[in-house]
Order: sequence, then structure tokens, then C-alpha cells
Amino acid sequence: MVLAPVFVLGTLVASSIVFVLAVLNRTDAVDRVIRSWSRFFIALAGSDLVTEGRERVDRSGQYVFIANHLSNLDIPVMFLATEMPIRYLAKAELFKIPIFKQAMEAIGIVRVDRIGGAAIHYEVNEGVNAARERGDSLIIFPEGTRSANGEMASFKKGAFRIAIANQLDIIPVTIVGTWEAWRPHSKIVIGGPVRAYIHERIPVEGLTLADIDSLREQVHTVINKEYEAQREVLSAER
Repeated sequence: MVLAPVFVLGTLVASSIVFVLAVLNRTDAVDRVIRSWSRFFIALAGSDLVTEGRERVDRSGQYVFIANHLSNLDIPVMFLATEMPIRYLAKAELFKIPIFKQAMEAIGIVRVDRIGGAAIHYEVNEGVNAARERGDSLIIFPEGTRSANGEMASFKKGAFRIAIANQLDIIPVTIVGTWEAWRPHSKIVIGGPVRAYIHERIPVEGLTLADIDSLREQVHTVINKEYEAQREVLSAER
């Protein structure tokens, strides 16, 4: 078991390094540090990550990776599972943390204010456009927050609006085991096996905003089916 403040300290150190590298325009080095931080995060948690389906990802493309959200471990899991230059959408509260804020802004993490109205939609669109121009893909957790009970919640529309509006194909990812390893709001991390299952790409070509609901349901079904199938298997390994 590890106390959560240790992860905070490690993240602040990594954030400082990332900020300096971003200012120096060392993009490749930034991504290497992010992946190193992710490996540190998973290893310190006492977890082992196994990824299935990575061969389904064409690394020359750009995508919206959509995953279920269970734990603070999910972001490092996604960085390691995809092995691509990716950025994520982060809630506005995280931008209040000194050092972390500067690092996120420097590398293009997209700020999302859930009560920001029309202005924040413009800000999100600007952030997504900047990520596309850099060649980055996006990670989005459309439940909007971590699961309180280990069950998947319904998906919000924003991720699918972004994918369709920007013509970025969706790659669903099922994460299993992180909720048990580090439950939301817990100060104790107990670790254990973690798995990421990368599903087949879902094209958005030809879709319009009228297709958001059907696309949202399709992706939720794909992720949740694998989640329900694998969580019992993984539970037996703990």
C-alpha cells in the first residue's frame, strides 16, 4: 500500500520537468517524460498493466480515444496503453494547482469548465484544434468523473460531438482494475492487476451531429460489455 500524497509529489516533479521541456520546444522529450511518469505512477501503485489490442491502432492516424473512468490511474494507463502522442481534457479545477497548471498549459492539455457555458465550448474547440495541428490524439472520459461504485455511468455527448465535428475516428478503450487499485477519494493505493483493452476503430466519416446519441450508445455498449466480462476475471487474480 502507498499513500496518495507520494503520487502528488511525483506528479509535481514531473510537471516541472515537462514545463521546462515544453518551453524549450522539446516535444519528443516531453512525451518521453510523460510516459516515464506514467510508468512510475503504475509501478508505485503496485500494479501491473497489460494492454490488449494495441495492434489495432494505426500510429500514423489521429483519434479520439474514449475510455471508462474509474480512478486517478486511468490517465497514466491511457498514455502507456496507446503509445501515441496524446493529450486529454481536464476539468478546470486541476488548473488551480501551481506547477501542474503551467505544465498542462505548456503541453496543450484542454481545459474543460463544466459550468462555463458557450465560452468554454469555444475554448475546448480551440484546444482540440491546437492538438490536431500538433498531430496529437485525444483521450476523453465521457462519464465526466470517476466511478463512485465501480459501475459505468452513462456517457455525456461532448466527446462524440468533438469526434464528429473534427472528423476524428473513435477508438474505444476498456479499463479494468484501476478502481480496485485506487478508489476515488481514497488516500491509500492498494495496487493489483490492471488491464486495458483497445477495441476496433469506429469511423465517423459521414456522421453528423444528429448521430451523436446512436454513436454514444454504440461506444458505451462496446466498452461496458468488455468491462463486465473482464472485471470478474481480474477480481479472481487479486
